[in-house]
Amino acid sequence: MDSNYNEIIENAYNFTKPIKDKGKLATYIPELANVNPSNFGVHMTKVDGTSFGIGDHLEKFSIQSISKVLSLALAVKFLGEDIWTRIDVEPSGTKFDSLLLLETYNGIPRNPFVNSGAIVICDILISHLENARQEFLEFVRDLSGIPDLNYSDKIADSEKATGFRNVALCNFIKSLGNIKNDPAVVLDFYFDMCSLEMNCQQLSHTFSFLANGGCKLKDGKEIITSSQAKRINALMLTCGFYDESGEFAFKVGLPGKSGVGGGIVALYPNNFTIAVWSPKLNANGNSYKGMKLLETVTTHSEMSIF
Repeated sequence: MDSNYNEIIENAYNFTKPIKDKGKLATYIPELANVNPSNFGVHMTKVDGTSFGIGDHLEKFSIQSISKVLSLALAVKFLGEDIWTRIDVEPSGTKFDSLLLLETYNGIPRNPFVNSGAIVICDILISHLENARQEFLEFVRDLSGIPDLNYSDKIADSEKATGFRNVALCNFIKSLGNIKNDPAVVLDFYFDMCSLEMNCQQLSHTFSFLANGGCKLKDGKEIITSSQAKRINALMLTCGFYDESGEFAFKVGLPGKSGVGGGIVALYPNNFTIAVWSPKLNANGNSYKGMKLLETVTTHSEMSIF
Protein backbone atom coordinates (compact mmCIF):
# COMPACT_ATOMS: atom_id res chain seq x y z
CA MET A 1 0.00 0.00 0.00
CA ASP A 2 1.18 3.53 -0.68
CA SER A 3 2.83 4.83 2.45
CA ASN A 4 1.00 7.97 1.35
CA TYR A 5 -2.36 6.35 2.19
CA ASN A 6 -1.03 5.14 5.54
CA GLU A 7 0.22 8.61 6.32
CA ILE A 8 -3.12 10.23 5.42
CA ILE A 9 -4.99 7.80 7.72
CA GLU A 10 -2.47 8.21 10.54
CA ASN A 11 -2.53 12.01 10.30
CA ALA A 12 -6.35 12.08 10.25
CA TYR A 13 -6.45 9.76 13.27
CA ASN A 14 -3.93 11.86 15.23
CA PHE A 15 -5.74 15.06 14.28
CA THR A 16 -9.19 13.74 15.30
CA LYS A 17 -8.26 11.82 18.46
CA PRO A 18 -7.76 14.84 20.77
CA ILE A 19 -10.88 16.68 19.53
CA LYS A 20 -13.48 17.04 22.30
CA ASP A 21 -16.11 14.38 21.60
CA LYS A 22 -19.52 16.01 21.79
CA GLY A 23 -21.31 12.72 21.10
CA LYS A 24 -23.27 10.46 23.45
CA LEU A 25 -23.46 6.66 23.73
CA ALA A 26 -26.57 4.93 22.33
CA THR A 27 -27.97 4.20 25.78
CA TYR A 28 -31.44 3.25 24.52
CA ILE A 29 -29.95 -0.19 23.70
CA PRO A 30 -28.70 -1.15 27.19
CA GLU A 31 -25.80 -3.33 25.94
CA LEU A 32 -24.37 -0.44 23.88
CA ALA A 33 -24.23 1.75 26.98
CA ASN A 34 -21.57 -0.57 28.46
CA VAL A 35 -18.94 0.24 25.81
CA ASN A 36 -15.83 2.27 26.66
CA PRO A 37 -16.70 5.70 25.17
CA SER A 38 -13.07 6.58 24.44
CA ASN A 39 -12.51 3.70 21.98
CA PHE A 40 -11.36 4.99 18.59
CA GLY A 41 -9.96 3.05 15.65
CA VAL A 42 -9.73 3.11 11.87
CA HIS A 43 -8.72 0.57 9.22
CA MET A 44 -8.38 0.88 5.45
CA THR A 45 -8.40 -2.05 2.99
CA LYS A 46 -7.27 -1.29 -0.56
CA VAL A 47 -8.56 -3.22 -3.56
CA ASP A 48 -5.02 -4.55 -4.12
CA GLY A 49 -5.46 -6.41 -0.81
CA THR A 50 -3.08 -4.29 1.28
CA SER A 51 -4.39 -2.68 4.44
CA PHE A 52 -3.49 -0.37 7.29
CA GLY A 53 -5.06 0.32 10.69
CA ILE A 54 -4.43 2.42 13.78
CA GLY A 55 -5.97 2.86 17.24
CA ASP A 56 -8.58 0.37 18.49
CA HIS A 57 -9.02 -1.07 14.99
CA LEU A 58 -8.84 -4.69 16.20
CA GLU A 59 -11.42 -4.24 18.99
CA LYS A 60 -14.84 -5.74 18.17
CA PHE A 61 -18.02 -3.68 18.36
CA SER A 62 -21.67 -4.05 17.41
CA ILE A 63 -22.04 -3.11 13.72
CA GLN A 64 -25.80 -2.53 14.09
CA SER A 65 -27.30 -0.84 10.98
CA ILE A 66 -24.16 -1.36 8.90
CA SER A 67 -25.44 -4.93 8.45
CA LYS A 68 -28.42 -3.52 6.50
CA VAL A 69 -26.15 -3.08 3.47
CA LEU A 70 -25.22 -6.76 3.61
CA SER A 71 -28.84 -7.95 3.92
CA LEU A 72 -29.71 -5.72 0.93
CA ALA A 73 -26.86 -7.28 -1.09
CA LEU A 74 -28.18 -10.77 -0.34
CA ALA A 75 -31.78 -9.78 -1.17
CA VAL A 76 -30.72 -8.17 -4.46
CA LYS A 77 -29.00 -11.45 -5.39
CA PHE A 78 -32.36 -13.22 -5.18
CA LEU A 79 -34.85 -10.63 -6.33
CA GLY A 80 -32.90 -8.40 -8.68
CA GLU A 81 -34.91 -5.40 -9.85
CA ASP A 82 -38.17 -6.69 -8.36
CA ILE A 83 -36.94 -5.63 -4.94
CA TRP A 84 -37.71 -1.97 -5.73
CA THR A 85 -41.45 -2.68 -5.86
CA ARG A 86 -41.26 -3.24 -2.08
CA ILE A 87 -38.81 -0.48 -1.10
CA ASP A 88 -38.02 2.96 -2.51
CA VAL A 89 -34.58 4.52 -3.08
CA GLU A 90 -35.15 8.02 -1.72
CA PRO A 91 -33.51 9.72 1.28
CA SER A 92 -36.03 9.82 4.13
CA GLY A 93 -35.25 13.21 5.70
CA THR A 94 -36.64 11.77 8.94
CA LYS A 95 -35.23 9.77 11.87
CA PHE A 96 -34.21 6.16 11.21
CA ASP A 97 -37.16 4.76 13.19
CA SER A 98 -39.81 7.22 12.00
CA LEU A 99 -43.33 6.03 11.15
CA LEU A 100 -44.33 9.31 9.52
CA LEU A 101 -43.85 8.53 5.83
CA LEU A 102 -45.13 4.95 5.87
CA GLU A 103 -48.75 6.07 5.83
CA THR A 104 -48.08 8.57 3.04
CA TYR A 105 -46.37 5.95 0.85
CA ASN A 106 -48.74 3.11 1.70
CA GLY A 107 -46.26 0.94 3.59
CA ILE A 108 -43.36 1.32 1.14
CA PRO A 109 -40.29 2.40 3.14
CA ARG A 110 -38.29 5.31 1.70
CA ASN A 111 -35.09 3.27 1.39
CA PRO A 112 -33.54 -0.03 2.57
CA PHE A 113 -31.37 1.58 5.28
CA VAL A 114 -34.00 3.14 7.53
CA ASN A 115 -35.34 0.62 10.04
CA SER A 116 -38.64 0.14 8.18
CA GLY A 117 -36.75 -0.63 4.93
CA ALA A 118 -34.41 -3.09 6.61
CA ILE A 119 -37.41 -4.82 8.23
CA VAL A 120 -38.99 -5.28 4.77
CA ILE A 121 -35.66 -6.70 3.50
CA CYS A 122 -35.73 -9.21 6.37
CA ASP A 123 -39.26 -10.19 5.35
CA ILE A 124 -38.09 -10.68 1.74
CA LEU A 125 -35.19 -12.91 2.84
CA ILE A 126 -37.48 -15.00 5.07
CA SER A 127 -39.78 -15.54 2.06
CA HIS A 128 -36.93 -16.55 -0.29
CA LEU A 129 -34.66 -18.65 1.93
CA GLU A 130 -35.13 -21.95 3.74
CA ASN A 131 -33.52 -20.54 6.88
CA ALA A 132 -32.88 -16.80 6.49
CA ARG A 133 -31.17 -16.40 9.87
CA GLN A 134 -28.58 -19.11 9.13
CA GLU A 135 -28.13 -18.36 5.41
CA PHE A 136 -27.59 -14.65 6.02
CA LEU A 137 -24.97 -15.51 8.64
CA GLU A 138 -23.22 -17.84 6.17
CA PHE A 139 -23.30 -15.11 3.51
CA VAL A 140 -21.57 -12.66 5.89
CA ARG A 141 -19.09 -15.34 7.04
CA ASP A 142 -18.11 -15.85 3.40
CA LEU A 143 -17.74 -12.10 2.74
CA SER A 144 -15.82 -11.43 5.93
CA GLY A 145 -13.64 -14.54 6.01
CA ILE A 146 -14.69 -15.04 9.66
CA PRO A 147 -15.87 -18.69 9.79
CA ASP A 148 -16.98 -18.47 13.43
CA LEU A 149 -18.87 -15.17 13.11
CA ASN A 150 -22.09 -15.33 15.11
CA TYR A 151 -25.03 -13.25 16.26
CA SER A 152 -24.69 -11.72 19.72
CA ASP A 153 -27.59 -13.00 21.82
CA LYS A 154 -26.78 -10.41 24.47
CA ILE A 155 -27.15 -7.50 22.04
CA ALA A 156 -30.16 -9.00 20.20
CA ASP A 157 -31.95 -9.63 23.52
CA SER A 158 -31.10 -6.11 24.67
CA GLU A 159 -32.68 -4.70 21.49
CA LYS A 160 -35.73 -6.97 21.72
CA ALA A 161 -36.36 -5.78 25.27
CA THR A 162 -36.46 -2.12 24.19
CA GLY A 163 -37.38 -2.29 20.49
CA PHE A 164 -40.95 -1.01 20.77
CA ARG A 165 -40.60 1.37 17.81
CA ASN A 166 -39.42 -1.45 15.57
CA VAL A 167 -42.34 -3.62 16.68
CA ALA A 168 -44.67 -0.71 15.82
CA LEU A 169 -42.99 -0.23 12.41
CA CYS A 170 -43.27 -3.92 11.53
CA ASN A 171 -46.93 -4.18 12.56
CA PHE A 172 -47.80 -0.94 10.76
CA ILE A 173 -46.18 -2.14 7.52
CA LYS A 174 -47.95 -5.49 7.95
CA SER A 175 -51.28 -3.64 8.24
CA LEU A 176 -50.48 -1.91 4.93
CA GLY A 177 -49.70 -5.23 3.21
CA ASN A 178 -45.91 -4.95 2.72
CA ILE A 179 -44.87 -7.60 5.31
CA LYS A 180 -45.78 -11.13 4.17
CA ASN A 181 -44.51 -13.18 7.14
CA ASP A 182 -45.34 -13.23 10.87
CA PRO A 183 -44.10 -9.89 12.31
CA ALA A 184 -42.61 -11.66 15.36
CA VAL A 185 -40.46 -13.88 13.10
CA VAL A 186 -39.39 -10.90 10.95
CA LEU A 187 -38.43 -8.85 14.01
CA ASP A 188 -36.43 -11.70 15.56
CA PHE A 189 -34.36 -11.93 12.38
CA TYR A 190 -34.00 -8.13 12.23
CA PHE A 191 -32.68 -7.91 15.81
CA ASP A 192 -30.26 -10.78 15.17
CA MET A 193 -29.01 -9.18 11.96
CA CYS A 194 -28.19 -5.94 13.79
CA SER A 195 -26.33 -7.79 16.57
CA LEU A 196 -23.30 -8.86 14.51
CA GLU A 197 -19.94 -7.76 15.91
CA MET A 198 -16.74 -7.03 13.97
CA ASN A 199 -13.64 -4.88 14.31
CA CYS A 200 -12.60 -2.16 11.86
CA GLN A 201 -10.22 -4.47 10.00
CA GLN A 202 -12.91 -7.12 9.49
CA LEU A 203 -15.53 -4.55 8.54
CA SER A 204 -13.38 -2.83 5.91
CA HIS A 205 -12.49 -6.26 4.47
CA THR A 206 -16.15 -7.42 4.45
CA PHE A 207 -17.28 -4.37 2.47
CA SER A 208 -14.42 -4.50 -0.03
CA PHE A 209 -16.60 -6.35 -2.60
CA LEU A 210 -18.57 -3.10 -3.03
CA ALA A 211 -15.36 -1.22 -3.85
CA ASN A 212 -14.38 -4.02 -6.24
CA GLY A 213 -17.33 -4.11 -8.67
CA GLY A 214 -19.29 -6.67 -6.63
CA CYS A 215 -16.46 -9.23 -6.43
CA LYS A 216 -14.52 -10.53 -3.43
CA LEU A 217 -10.91 -9.36 -3.26
CA LYS A 218 -9.51 -12.72 -2.20
CA ASP A 219 -10.70 -14.99 -5.01
CA GLY A 220 -12.52 -12.64 -7.42
CA LYS A 221 -15.82 -14.49 -6.80
CA GLU A 222 -18.81 -12.42 -7.95
CA ILE A 223 -21.12 -11.66 -5.02
CA ILE A 224 -23.41 -9.30 -6.95
CA THR A 225 -23.11 -7.79 -10.45
CA SER A 226 -21.14 -4.58 -10.95
CA SER A 227 -24.42 -2.81 -11.79
CA GLN A 228 -25.97 -3.98 -8.49
CA ALA A 229 -22.83 -2.87 -6.60
CA LYS A 230 -23.08 0.55 -8.27
CA ARG A 231 -26.70 0.90 -7.13
CA ILE A 232 -25.97 -0.13 -3.54
CA ASN A 233 -23.08 2.38 -3.47
CA ALA A 234 -25.41 5.10 -4.77
CA LEU A 235 -27.92 4.28 -2.00
CA MET A 236 -25.16 4.42 0.63
CA LEU A 237 -24.17 7.87 -0.63
CA THR A 238 -27.73 9.25 -0.54
CA CYS A 239 -29.28 7.27 2.35
CA GLY A 240 -26.48 5.73 4.47
CA PHE A 241 -26.57 8.28 7.31
CA TYR A 242 -30.27 8.74 8.04
CA ASP A 243 -31.23 12.41 7.90
CA GLU A 244 -27.55 13.41 7.85
CA SER A 245 -26.85 11.69 4.51
CA GLY A 246 -26.70 14.95 2.57
CA GLU A 247 -24.26 16.36 5.08
CA PHE A 248 -22.03 13.27 4.79
CA ALA A 249 -22.04 13.42 0.98
CA PHE A 250 -21.29 17.15 1.21
CA LYS A 251 -18.42 16.90 3.71
CA VAL A 252 -16.97 13.44 3.04
CA GLY A 253 -18.07 12.59 -0.50
CA LEU A 254 -18.01 8.79 -0.25
CA PRO A 255 -20.71 6.10 -0.18
CA GLY A 256 -20.97 4.87 3.40
CA LYS A 257 -23.12 3.44 6.16
CA SER A 258 -23.22 4.15 9.85
CA GLY A 259 -24.51 2.17 12.82
CA VAL A 260 -25.52 3.24 16.32
CA GLY A 261 -22.69 1.10 17.72
CA GLY A 262 -20.45 3.97 16.55
CA GLY A 263 -19.11 2.28 13.44
CA ILE A 264 -18.97 3.77 9.96
CA VAL A 265 -17.82 2.04 6.79
CA ALA A 266 -17.15 4.09 3.65
CA LEU A 267 -15.65 3.25 0.29
CA TYR A 268 -14.09 4.72 -2.82
CA PRO A 269 -14.98 2.43 -5.78
CA ASN A 270 -11.92 0.73 -7.36
CA ASN A 271 -9.69 2.15 -4.61
CA PHE A 272 -10.40 1.31 -0.96
CA THR A 273 -12.80 0.60 1.88
CA ILE A 274 -12.37 2.34 5.23
CA ALA A 275 -13.98 1.48 8.56
CA VAL A 276 -13.87 3.75 11.58
CA TRP A 277 -15.24 3.25 15.09
CA SER A 278 -15.91 5.72 17.87
CA PRO A 279 -18.98 4.88 20.01
CA LYS A 280 -20.24 8.36 20.93
CA LEU A 281 -22.95 9.51 18.51
CA ASN A 282 -24.00 12.95 17.33
CA ALA A 283 -27.63 14.12 17.44
CA ASN A 284 -28.41 12.22 14.19
CA GLY A 285 -27.18 8.88 15.53
CA ASN A 286 -23.85 8.88 13.64
CA SER A 287 -20.39 8.56 15.21
CA TYR A 288 -19.19 12.07 16.08
CA LYS A 289 -15.46 11.37 15.74
CA GLY A 290 -15.97 8.87 12.92
CA MET A 291 -17.59 11.57 10.78
CA LYS A 292 -14.80 14.03 11.65
CA LEU A 293 -12.07 11.54 10.78
CA LEU A 294 -13.56 10.68 7.39
CA GLU A 295 -14.07 14.36 6.58
CA THR A 296 -10.41 14.98 7.45
CA VAL A 297 -9.27 12.03 5.28
CA THR A 298 -11.12 13.15 2.16
CA THR A 299 -10.48 16.88 2.64
CA HIS A 300 -6.72 16.48 2.96
CA SER A 301 -6.24 13.79 0.35
CA GLU A 302 -8.80 14.46 -2.41
CA MET A 303 -9.77 10.78 -1.92
CA SER A 304 -13.45 11.33 -2.64
CA ILE A 305 -15.67 10.42 -5.58
CA PHE A 306 -16.21 14.08 -6.49
